[in-house]
Amino acid sequence: MNSRPQIELKPIRLVFELARADNPRLYDELVRFPQGAKRVNRLRVLAYDGLLAQYGVFAVDEARQVPPRVASEVSKSAAVTNDVFGPSLDE
Repeated sequence: MNSRPQIELKPIRLVFELARADNPRLYDELVRFPQGAKRVNRLRVLAYDGLLAQYGVFAVDEARQVPPRVASEVSKSAAVTNDVFGPSLDE
């Protein structure tokens, strides 16, 4: 049915060096595990979770990433937005 030939999907082999200065959180997480399969599996899990979060498959707890807005900031931005729909200046 498919006229295209099947392409054999080969595994991807990655060898990379990560310094703590490059990404301290990732470095600290990975250094907890001994070299070898456990560290590689942890990196796989982190990469896959990041991919799922990027595509919105599961929500990231935004409270950890962005500090909550102060009520005065919300009212200022709401006032600016509400003025957009106000009467025109020509009248």
